[in-house]
Amino acid sequence: MASAIFASIGAAILIASQQPVAFMACALCIQLRLICNLLDGMVAVEGGKKSVVGSLYNEFPDRVADSVLIVALGYAAGMSWLGWLGALAAALTAYIRLFGGTLGFPQDFRGPMAKQHRMAVMTAGCLAAAVESHFGTMHWALAIAAAVIAAGSLVTCISRTLAITHQLKAG
Repeated sequence: MASAIFASIGAAILIASQQPVAFMACALCIQLRLICNLLDGMVAVEGGKKSVVGSLYNEFPDRVADSVLIVALGYAAGMSWLGWLGALAAALTAYIRLFGGTLGFPQDFRGPMAKQHRMAVMTAGCLAAAVESHFGTMHWALAIAAAVIAAGSLVTCISRTLAITHQLKAG
């Protein structure tokens, strides 16, 4: 749950300000979101603290966190539609992964734009935007990051779907 809170804070900062410090603060929030996500799994699996609702609280906040950040990225880049497309495609990557699991296959975390890749691109975009805004230029870094996330997530959806198709055909 804390990962969704850090993502929401980062998204709010990203939308509220176009100052270099805001872009850096959003990048920090993205990394804190990822650390929270990593720690909950480590505590549950490695620490033997898995609960009956653990799977729910592992997946749902991730979808919220991804969506909030990617939509905010689109708005900050001045292309809200691109943020919404990226968020939808990101959610579909998880849906396809989980759907493969319901068919009895191991969950497929392949990319090219899995969660960690999306967050790395967004972090890099925010840091590049901080540099851009220091020099007073347009925020091309945010638009490029949003486009890479959307396109890469769509490619990831296709590659995961094709992998499931091959597994089904293989029997």
